[in-house]
Amino acid sequence: MISSWKIRCFGACLLFAGSASAQQLSDSVKIRELQEVRVYAPRPVREISPGQTLHGKQLQRLGGQSVADAIRFFSGMQIKDYGGVGGLKTVDVRSMGTNHTAVFYDGIQLGNAQNGQIDLGKFSLENMQAVSLYNGQKSNTFQPAKDYSAAAAIYLTPLKPVFAEGEHMHLKGTVKTGSFSLFNPSVLYQQQLTKRTVMALNAEWLNTNGQYKFRYRKIGGYDTTAMRKNGDVNGYRAEASFHGNIPSGDWQTRFYYYNSERGLPGFVVNGVFGHIDRQWDRNFFWQSQFRKDLSRRYSILINTKYANDYTRYLAPDTLLLYVDNNYRQREAYVSLAQEYKIRNWWTAGLSTDYQYNTLHANLRNFSFPRRHTLLGALSTSATLQRFSAQAALLMTLMNESVKLNTASEPKKEFTPSLVLSWQPLKNEDFRVRGFYKHIFRMPTFNDLYYTEIGNSRLDPEYTRQYNAGLTYNKSRTGHTLETIFLEADAYYNEVTGKIVAVPTVSQFRWTMMNLGFVKIKGMDVRAGASVSLSDRLKTNARLSYTYQQAQDLTDPSDSFYGDQIVYTPKHSGSLIASADYGDWGMNYSLIYTGERYNAKANIPENYLQPWYTSDLSLRRAMRFGKTELSVTCQVNNVFNQYYDVVLNYPMPGRNYKAILSVQL
Repeated sequence: MISSWKIRCFGACLLFAGSASAQQLSDSVKIRELQEVRVYAPRPVREISPGQTLHGKQLQRLGGQSVADAIRFFSGMQIKDYGGVGGLKTVDVRSMGTNHTAVFYDGIQLGNAQNGQIDLGKFSLENMQAVSLYNGQKSNTFQPAKDYSAAAAIYLTPLKPVFAEGEHMHLKGTVKTGSFSLFNPSVLYQQQLTKRTVMALNAEWLNTNGQYKFRYRKIGGYDTTAMRKNGDVNGYRAEASFHGNIPSGDWQTRFYYYNSERGLPGFVVNGVFGHIDRQWDRNFFWQSQFRKDLSRRYSILINTKYANDYTRYLAPDTLLLYVDNNYRQREAYVSLAQEYKIRNWWTAGLSTDYQYNTLHANLRNFSFPRRHTLLGALSTSATLQRFSAQAALLMTLMNESVKLNTASEPKKEFTPSLVLSWQPLKNEDFRVRGFYKHIFRMPTFNDLYYTEIGNSRLDPEYTRQYNAGLTYNKSRTGHTLETIFLEADAYYNEVTGKIVAVPTVSQFRWTMMNLGFVKIKGMDVRAGASVSLSDRLKTNARLSYTYQQAQDLTDPSDSFYGDQIVYTPKHSGSLIASADYGDWGMNYSLIYTGERYNAKANIPENYLQPWYTSDLSLRRAMRFGKTELSVTCQVNNVFNQYYDVVLNYPMPGRNYKAILSVQL
């Protein structure tokens, strides 16, 4: 080993030699002293526990019509589909209820203060870069307080323009057609405005009559085949976004507009196959985001949003009750997120959000509620060599006022969360992870103020989540088995104070109460691999499985005490398998849902059989100079299975779709 005095002497010799050389050069060369220049790269987002994600190519291979068609392949996920293209599509994660899942579009939450449900059927896959699901929350400190405020979160990431050297414009047109008289054209235009600014325009039209055959079953088996009607949809979507880079930061702004008229096919019962209910939706929002690293250690993120949503529901059945209701929601939102890097391995975050919601309706004796929400999240994250942890505390303040009737009491809640990850083996990407989260969801405006049903004295629904799991990833470039991954999670959830509708003085008058108590035990398993058989032939497979025991433990005196909650299967799973050979590609996908019950009592009369669907697609991509042409043929529900996701809302049998895409 070289002694320290020898190192010092050697350094002094180098310094002397350098000084002598510089002195000789100064006689013939003019030396210019350079000023210090600081360069700040965007700070990468560190996630302790990444979520489930489907990226662009995977989404395109699925060939789905909306986001709801993609996220059903995530483990722990249930899609409530009320039949056909025009039916409502909502999501439930780990049986905690639809309202406990937040949906974020381009980083900012989609709101619905009226009923808390986001219809995922309104969001197309045509303009989508990635779809992700996080149980608990994203595990980083640089995010708005809203990201901490739900039991689970879905992130929809639209396409962002990316230009290669010498490119300035992209143009893509797509046409989808097929069963149900489907006609679905869309266009995407991306333009580089300056070296630092780009623009994207996207428009889409969806038109379908929504008609398909289904089987109607009575006791003794299926006895007739009928046509599903009033499922037509005529909808338009338009988006414009602008993205820019600034020194040590970036910004973006987006305008979104959706307008549709649709028939609501309704339920099929007692020989009633047709409904005439109609719904009109007009949704507009504008949102912006600004991010900047103010120094090497301190960064800020500012989000703003304004949304205006209009819904009209018409039920012109004069024999029963004529209904023509109009609802208008408005939302204003602003957020400031701050992150400070205390050490290279230790960061702290502080986020503050404010949101204002109003609801107007033409209902008799309506309350016209207004809600002010203030959220503050304090978080810290530590990332050591093989151990990572994040802790957060969310404060929620909520205050409401009404024009008529009685307003809900102000709410103040503090809810913590903790996320951990440990890598036991130094040279293997194997991690043990876990999280704990205590969170709640506020009653919606319908829960609190819906005429003759709402109850302004409702408390929030509370959830406690415990999760432990492991992940393993392996990549081997140049091998036949290129990548492999395995993820497994065991979880236990409790939902207390669950809001349920109960009768009051008579069976004809109901109100909302905090009576429900549910315990959920489950396990999610995900596995996948990619195999390269040759330079031209590559295959991929992705498998997920979910086991859930979700028990209603509200009242021990109930006959259904301890039974599985409504529409929750104990076993479910999915499979995606694809193969690419040169310009050709094939994709197969499978969805399986096990036996369920359509009412609280798990008795034979309420039993629903398992169902599965298989989808198959074949595509060909061709290039003609700078033009890329893609043709896809798709068969959905290959084995023509008749099934209901929700009882008496029959789903389509075998159907077909053709997709033509041209990109310049």
